Amino acid sequence: MIALGKYLEKAVWVIAISAIWVFLLAACSSTTPTPLPTATPLPSPTPSETRSPTPIQPTSTPSAPGTSAEIPTSTPTDTPVPLRVSFAVIGDYGSGMQPEADVADLVKSWNPDLIITTGDNNYPDGTSETIDHHIGQFFHEFIAPYIGGYGEGGQENRFFPSLGNHDWQSTGAQPYLDYFTLPGNERYYDFNWGPVHFYALDSDSREPDGVGRTSQQAVWLQNQLAASTSAWDIVYFHHAPYSSGMHGDVDWMQWPFAEWGADAVLSGHDHTYERILREDIVYFINGLGGMSKYSFFGVIEGSQIRYNQDYGAMLVEAGENSIRFQFINRLNEVIDIFELTHQ
Repeated sequence: MIALGKYLEKAVWVIAISAIWVFLLAACSSTTPTPLPTATPLPSPTPSETRSPTPIQPTSTPSAPGTSAEIPTSTPTDTPVPLRVSFAVIGDYGSGMQPEADVADLVKSWNPDLIITTGDNNYPDGTSETIDHHIGQFFHEFIAPYIGGYGEGGQENRFFPSLGNHDWQSTGAQPYLDYFTLPGNERYYDFNWGPVHFYALDSDSREPDGVGRTSQQAVWLQNQLAASTSAWDIVYFHHAPYSSGMHGDVDWMQWPFAEWGADAVLSGHDHTYERILREDIVYFINGLGGMSKYSFFGVIEGSQIRYNQDYGAMLVEAGENSIRFQFINRLNEVIDIFELTHQ
């Protein structure tokens, strides 16, 4: 009985050990399950680590400017610079004598953008023999092309005269027309400079297109003024419509300048300086450029200032909103200042 019991105890231990081995082999041969993801978020990159993507350059050829496919750029434009111009006005100057030389020196000291004249550029008879001596000697650097003998001319023309009665003393004013290269038919013409539209007229009775209010020349001016978009419209010529000087009023040049759109009218003929306000427009007489000086004969309606003591010229400075007129004598004394502004 004792032997049988020992045998049964040994068998139980054999069976238990076998069972343990079977269990361990089964556990080793099974697949390990995938762990579940955690809920802890990953840290975001710091700003220094963030990089912008490199732009991809277009591979197609840009469209030509003005086509619908053109992509506007965002490059800022420069602030617009206001348009400005300074110009000198001389009249009855072409003597070739010392007063003209003094006035020329005065004008050039201002360094104006251009010069306009109110006629009588070449005394006494407007001939080809005297024209360069009376004009080019003093103003050649403003004239282009310059065909005279006093040095180099300008790179562009900055000298815009108007015809006077002494320029017409030579047949057809031909020496004047040959000497200058001017716009239009050269006897009367217009041009723009900065904010100013200039209109040079021929007020001499020998003008082929007439000088009356209904002349071909006057119709031309009326149409040009009507089409102007400039800030200022300045008309200039030789014979003064109104004057307190020796020649007095020249009725054939009393055109309705203000009604047509002009802002100011400049003339010469009388060798004086005078500012006149008539019919809602300012008239200037500027004839002290270097030939001689005239007396005044009474005071006409609207005359604001009169001067004839010395030679001189006008300096005019114009911007888009204002224009200032000064008459300055050859001693550099300011005789008159007058300003117009846009409201």
